[in-house]
Formats: sequence, C-alpha cells, structure tokens
Amino acid sequence: MHRSLDAERSYSILLEEVRGFIGWIVLGLIAGAIAKAIKPGEQGGGWIATLLLGVVGAIVGGWIGSAVFGVGVSEFWSLSTWLLAIGGALLVLIIWGLITRKRA
Repeated sequence: MHRSLDAERSYSILLEEVRGFIGWIVLGLIAGAIAKAIKPGEQGGGWIATLLLGVVGAIVGGWIGSAVFGVGVSEFWSLSTWLLAIGGALLVLIIWGLITRKRA
C-alpha cells in the first residue's frame, strides 16, 4: 500500500515539475515578444531568436530578481514574475543586439 502512495506522490511531483518547465517556456516566449515590441530594432536572428532569447531572459530575470531583490519568478500570474521576465528579456535582447550589430 505504501508503494502505491509513494508512486502517486512521485508522479504528482514530476507532473508539477513538467508544468513548471512548460510555464517557464511560455512565459519566456511571451516576455521575448513583449521585449521585442518595447525595443524594436535590428537585433540579429529575427523573431525566432528573439523568442528564444526571451526564454533565456526570463531565466536571467528570475535569477537577478532572486539574487538582488529576494523575489523570484515562482507564480505564473504574479506581476513581479512578469516584470522580472520582461526585464530579463530586454536585458538579454540589448546584449544580443550589441553582440550582433553590424560594424560600419
């Protein structure tokens, strides 16, 4: 009987982690699109790269928020989560633009 409860608990934890991972990806994709709308320009890579940079930016924003402000990106619908993700996406997008800008 205990094995069944342990297996059920393990499955529940795994399912929660998968949902969290998918949530991070969705959050990053949306944050990347918003960051691109805020800072349009000639960053290399187009929209696909921008969306992928948004995922990286959401992670960076969450890390900065945790390290500096003590606030992470734990809840999908939290305003602080979105602000940190969009801020991180903007930061990564600006850095990417500096790296890939064409030399005159």
